[in-house]
Amino acid sequence: MGRRQQAADRAVRSKLRSPGHPKFQRPVEAAFWTAIAQGLLPEEASAVAGVGQAVGARWFHNAGGMPPFDLGFTPSSRYLSFAEREEIAILNAQGNGVRDIARALGRDPG
Repeated sequence: MGRRQQAADRAVRSKLRSPGHPKFQRPVEAAFWTAIAQGLLPEEASAVAGVGQAVGARWFHNAGGMPPFDLGFTPSSRYLSFAEREEIAILNAQGNGVRDIARALGRDPG
């Protein structure tokens, strides 16, 4: 093997790992754990939450059968929710001003 080939072999990057499927939103996972708390099996709770059986089984297995502590965590009111962002976009497209939009959302205009 020549010097050129050795340098080329060292320069090759390792393959990038796939990041996988994006995480489900909190309400979906909360619906799953609510169904589990009502006594449903993970497969049945998966159907209630609208996720695949494999996903529900993975959540159940990875959590050891107990819902995660941070599931009930709600972000502070400092940050906008997705629904609020959508509402802002709609009101902005209708030509409403910043103060009108803030009043409609019940937030400060700043």
